[in-house]
Amino acid sequence: MIVPILRTIIADDEALARKKLRVLLGAEFGVEVVAECQNGAQTLSAVLAHRPDLLLLDIQLPDLDGFQVLERIPSEQLPLVIFTTAYDQYAIRAFESQALDYLLKPFHQERLHRALERAKSELMRSHEENVKARLMDLLRDTKPGATPLSRLVIRTSGRVVFLETHEIDWIEAAANYVKLHVGKDSFLLREGIGRLAARLEPERFVRIHRSFIVNTSRIRELQPCESGEYIAVLKDGKELSCSRGCRAQLQKLIEGSL
Repeated sequence: MIVPILRTIIADDEALARKKLRVLLGAEFGVEVVAECQNGAQTLSAVLAHRPDLLLLDIQLPDLDGFQVLERIPSEQLPLVIFTTAYDQYAIRAFESQALDYLLKPFHQERLHRALERAKSELMRSHEENVKARLMDLLRDTKPGATPLSRLVIRTSGRVVFLETHEIDWIEAAANYVKLHVGKDSFLLREGIGRLAARLEPERFVRIHRSFIVNTSRIRELQPCESGEYIAVLKDGKELSCSRGCRAQLQKLIEGSL
């Protein structure tokens, strides 16, 4: 069994606390510290820059506290979070924030080890689910006569949303996710934009850019640019760039073939 390397960020305003964590982590197998931060702003920047697997996060930080840091991290970039704090009154709020564990200072090697093992297990489970999903997508996409998607099931904020694909206005790529724009709402779905494009109805959805898919019924007009490209203007006024690589699809749209 391959054990994942936990790329980890330490966030604590106390130098001695950061040093202790470094020493404890140094005794663990499969942990790589990619950054150390002493305030909330540094932590937010480090998470966005390094895309870690794990964030060891103190709650009482200068400028932004630990919860404010998490609120500012886009959901698709949120790592596993283990709080490390001297205050026990925040435990319930921490777990409501989807924290994996809550370490109360002073904690010892064995307690940290158990938390890290949970993080590794969660990371492996996530990787296995991604591989399984990709294989299922591949089998579905290569199956003769595969039926295009008509409905998506999305889990968000403890809810399960059943979304009919014809309700989607447009879709944008977001790393390993796509963001589905539906009126004033948006939903994140863990799927690559290329795989999703292949599963949608070709008569209804057109990929106009490597990062955008548009519901053709939502396009109000196409505005030509000097470069020979177009701007797609949706009925709600949203403007999206159309790349040259998607020119054939756009030409079909202009000619009424879609």
